[in-house]
Amino acid sequence: MISDAELHANRLDALELTKNGAPSIPSNPFFGVGPITDATTDEVDSRLRRFEFDRWIENTYRKLDDTGKDIGPFTTAELARSMHRGYPADKILLDMMRAIHRYFEFPKSNRIAVGLGGGHSGYTVCVQHLLNANDASQRVYVDTPRPESGGAGASGFFRQSWATQLIEMHRFAEKGDESRIHFAEKEGAIPSAKHLAELGVSIFVGVGHETTGANSYTNEEINELLAWLDGDPENRHAVFDATSMLGAMPWSPETVRAVMAKCCLFMPFQKAIGGISGYFIASFTPAALALIERNQSNPSWAIPRQLKIAPPLDPKQPLSSKRSVDAGPFYDAQEDKMLGGVINTYSTLAFAETTFGLLQTERRVGSVIELNKRSAANRLVVNEWVEKNPLFSLVVSEEERRGAAVTLLKVNDGAISSSDLHARIIARSKQILGYEGITHPNGTHETGLDAARYVNAFPGTPGDYRAWIGGIREPSDITALLENLKYAYLRAKIVVLEEELERRGRQVEYSEAGSDSAESVRSGTFNVLIADAIGLRFGAEGRLDHSELAAYIVKKGGVFHETSIQTADVANDGKIHFFYQPHLSKADEILAQTDRGQYDAVIAAATFIPSDAKFRLGGVRIGTGTGNMGAASWGGPNGEGGEAPLMNTPGINSRATAQMAIKALLKVTPDLPVDELHERVTKGDFDTGKNLAEYPTEKLEGKRVAILGYGNIGRELARIAKAFHMSVVIYARPNHRDNILAEGYEYAESPVAAASGADVLSVHLGLGRQDPVTRAFSNTGLVDRNVLFALNDRAVLINYDRGELVDVNALDEALASGKVRHAAIDADIFKSEDGPTGPMKPYLSLLPKHADKLELLPHAAADTDHPTRVAGAKQAVDQIIDAIRDRAITNLKGDLPEGYVSKGARTAPGIGYVTRADIVQVANDVNLLTDLRLASEKIASIVGALNAVSDDAHRARIIDRYRSLLAESALKQYNLLKEAGLLAPAAKA
Repeated sequence: MISDAELHANRLDALELTKNGAPSIPSNPFFGVGPITDATTDEVDSRLRRFEFDRWIENTYRKLDDTGKDIGPFTTAELARSMHRGYPADKILLDMMRAIHRYFEFPKSNRIAVGLGGGHSGYTVCVQHLLNANDASQRVYVDTPRPESGGAGASGFFRQSWATQLIEMHRFAEKGDESRIHFAEKEGAIPSAKHLAELGVSIFVGVGHETTGANSYTNEEINELLAWLDGDPENRHAVFDATSMLGAMPWSPETVRAVMAKCCLFMPFQKAIGGISGYFIASFTPAALALIERNQSNPSWAIPRQLKIAPPLDPKQPLSSKRSVDAGPFYDAQEDKMLGGVINTYSTLAFAETTFGLLQTERRVGSVIELNKRSAANRLVVNEWVEKNPLFSLVVSEEERRGAAVTLLKVNDGAISSSDLHARIIARSKQILGYEGITHPNGTHETGLDAARYVNAFPGTPGDYRAWIGGIREPSDITALLENLKYAYLRAKIVVLEEELERRGRQVEYSEAGSDSAESVRSGTFNVLIADAIGLRFGAEGRLDHSELAAYIVKKGGVFHETSIQTADVANDGKIHFFYQPHLSKADEILAQTDRGQYDAVIAAATFIPSDAKFRLGGVRIGTGTGNMGAASWGGPNGEGGEAPLMNTPGINSRATAQMAIKALLKVTPDLPVDELHERVTKGDFDTGKNLAEYPTEKLEGKRVAILGYGNIGRELARIAKAFHMSVVIYARPNHRDNILAEGYEYAESPVAAASGADVLSVHLGLGRQDPVTRAFSNTGLVDRNVLFALNDRAVLINYDRGELVDVNALDEALASGKVRHAAIDADIFKSEDGPTGPMKPYLSLLPKHADKLELLPHAAADTDHPTRVAGAKQAVDQIIDAIRDRAITNLKGDLPEGYVSKGARTAPGIGYVTRADIVQVANDVNLLTDLRLASEKIASIVGALNAVSDDAHRARIIDRYRSLLAESALKQYNLLKEAGLLAPAAKA
């Protein structure tokens, strides 16, 4: 018995080996569905494939009237409830047989039969056709040990079933003689051609390949078998259970072609393809068909109905008429037709699914030659992985005999493997590999990996894990499976050992090394500067009200100070202290408090943070652009090369900015003189009938607006303009093109292209990247003469972005010429001893000439909305706390400093792109998700039916019946998507 100390040591070793958590899972958890499967990666992919199958059915199988005219498609629903005879069922069957024959490259000389039922009984029926107990000269070789012999005793009935059935057939036949059946000394071996000839064998039955599912015949064996067949091709036959061979023959293409041509092959497609009804196919050589014809003239046993290869030629005389393979359920490739029908009822959809599956495989992998090659390559992946992981070994020790479709592994874990603990660990590991998971004795539950739902070894099969690997899978999937097997075994081992120790009354320390633990949280007292006004409305005392932010900081566990760090009495209490200094504006004022790193981090909005200000743990800019965040601690406005992270809060003020930009437009277009009309009405100086024509105007509908930039503000402005029925064209980087088009806007490849023919130009690009040498921003002067003069005459310019983006001299010329009739500019302006400074200053020079055409604002469009500023400040506080305590960065700008992790992007609900966090939030809202699913499924069902139905009367019935439901569901879906923030393109990963 393994000692307690050994159990403890083994547990600690397993904890250490799994301390980094579970490996990546394979793309598909079903490793037990055969070498050819749908290979969908997850639930969504499976559902999309199902819809694709529906469309394929509709495109492929059409209804024809009595004149042959196409009158619309068959649907999966119609096929599912239709009979399996006539059109289109006969065509679907023919298409499947044709596809199988073509893809697997069967020679045209060989016919393929189709039968109904399970694989094991089906194979017996297939072999029965070739055997005849009445022929005393017929000798059979079966490549598996004799049932109940020493070589087969441990295999159980499952792996002895074929051989057992062959013996029983002879044992109970009148002229049977089981001594005519020769068996292999070991499983899955083919004797030499000479030995088979010496035995007088006429039929070789290949079942060893499937008995473990991990064996393969060697090149030498296959060539010996082919040489034996070539010695007397008319009287020698080979038949294989090819379940594990199809698409996984690890031999040269020439050898594969010879096997396909010279051997009979049985293939249960309900497992290999994933069909919804059990059926199989079997290929027969011309010589085998001749033998079957002879056997049926003097049969020794009855053939089950599931596969009647040689039915009676006269169906009215089933017992006395001649039986022939020419009436069997065969596909004849030479004539490209079915010679007979399938006797049993079958699923038309299963046959269609097979054809569809083969087309998918061909599209994904390529020809069957490529499938075979990748099967062999995957076998090599398994070999190489096992060499590096001594905990596992391959059951099939001879490398050339290892299967290319199935891998069979056993665990070599010292004394553990030879104890009664082994079987318990293997069983529990399969719970981890699946979805059940596993629970420790202390109640801690580990969720299932859902990495491999079927890796069971069949009863009597040696080894612990058995999984299909075939060429349909990527090599990376094979490696992922093996890594998950290892992880699952070790985690199951931990639990089983804990259970055993508990049973023995021994104490288990569940917090020992190797258990999962989060990265340590940064502790200590930290100080953060808030360098801008947060409250933008006045309280009862006439002061800007920052109370909401102060309360929020306290709620988050921080401390709020209305003073500087220089005058505050800060306790070393392990908390984060926030110092509210909204009066700071000039560089010298900032540096007086920050030049020596007095604060660990900063939150700013409009205040310019100079290069020499030091913040070792980062900064957040409330808003999108970071042009004012100049500290070298994070590498300046670009956030590149510094030791601290630079963040922003994109989307917080997007709606406010976009709405203000629209307000600026509405002041001049439509250009209705509201004040003048009001005055005339109040004075009684207006007659609607006579005077209205004196005030012609134009509506926004139909006007063209050019938007430069596809950030949060640009997208929000585009939405509003579209609501006014304006034509929207957007210039942005090429990687945004598809998203712009998806939202229904026009894409322009340059600012000039966007401005061409536009009535309104609105700028939302940001300053862009700062050149570290010249200190100039990349977008400075982007709106130049070429852009402005591409506009329609009397256009409107709105720059509620950064003042530097517009070439002021070019704007002067455009205003003077009438090309631009109105310009609304919102840019920073500051006071100094020498007068106004900042990006707005150049625009002031235009006032003497164009005062009536200019509207100048002090960068107030976004930053004067109190709720927006407070929301942005709260988000900035969250980001700073995460950065300080957890080294987790949200909305990173520039480089991620060493030691930090990125949490991706965060924006206000409904603003910006759809992020992973947005989807997670939706997924966690069960009620919203359920409502959205129901609405979407109703829409998909109705629209799918309208698309599939071509009969006018049928379509009219659908419309009458479901019109209200479609409209109601569409509106509900739209509002749910809007509520969830999903009406936007996806953010870049």
